[in-house]
Amino acid sequence: MITSTLLMLAVGLFAGIMGAILGIGGGMIITPIITLALGLDIKYAIGASIIAVIATSSGSTIAFLKDDVLNLRVAMFLEIATTIGAIVGAILTGIFHPAILYFLFGSLLIFSSWNMYRKLRSGKEILKRAKPDKWAQKFNLNSSYFDKNLNKQIDYQVENIPGGLSIMFGAGIASGMLGIGSGAFKVMAMDNAMKMPLKPSSATSNLMMGVTAAASASVYFFNGSIKPGIAVPLALGILVGAAIGSRIMQHLPSRVIRMIFIPILLYLGLQMIFKAFGVTI
Repeated sequence: MITSTLLMLAVGLFAGIMGAILGIGGGMIITPIITLALGLDIKYAIGASIIAVIATSSGSTIAFLKDDVLNLRVAMFLEIATTIGAIVGAILTGIFHPAILYFLFGSLLIFSSWNMYRKLRSGKEILKRAKPDKWAQKFNLNSSYFDKNLNKQIDYQVENIPGGLSIMFGAGIASGMLGIGSGAFKVMAMDNAMKMPLKPSSATSNLMMGVTAAASASVYFFNGSIKPGIAVPLALGILVGAAIGSRIMQHLPSRVIRMIFIPILLYLGLQMIFKAFGVTI
């Protein structure tokens, strides 16, 4: 019992650190570990994954808010599109074949990983534009943050608001219909479509995921998917890990974060495409 608890704490610590750095919540890290490595039921893995997302968001958002890295206005703006998409997705469940959606969203993730790879090769973060976006100005979405790796204040502009909203609406539909997490889509919408720097994108994604997961946590709690013996030590480990990860992320070069994120996006995209054809990887 003590060994199992310590193991869960260690898994949570690792998931919290990686989730905070990448803005993906930690759920995608925990689920394969506790199902494949520890042999636990997938039902409890899903419940633990929801708790992981909330814990990662809680642990990292405090630090990101304190250091003014996340963009609160962008988070609330995009969360509207995600929530509406999730409601629509829940309504449309059963109308569209899941395989079509898995293929489409998998292709989108692979395309996004290619875009990130191009940014990595160029070595440039495009921050300023000659023509500011009128929607970003209207809703006051442009912002700045202090990059602790570069040791300077970075001012950035947000653009292509409709594109970002469209991706988040689609991610919401995918979450509602397929029950998948949308952390990767959140980072993708902000980094690729809206041209935000990667660090604010990751920090903002952490906040948004907690809001989304909290809305569905009660469902998993009442259907018995959340097992305290698994969820509690995981959550404690994740809270500590997320606090550590949020500090590490701010000192990492954006290039390193991209190098970690690209293979994860590629893996998720391939996983969804294979799933569309009935193959599990």
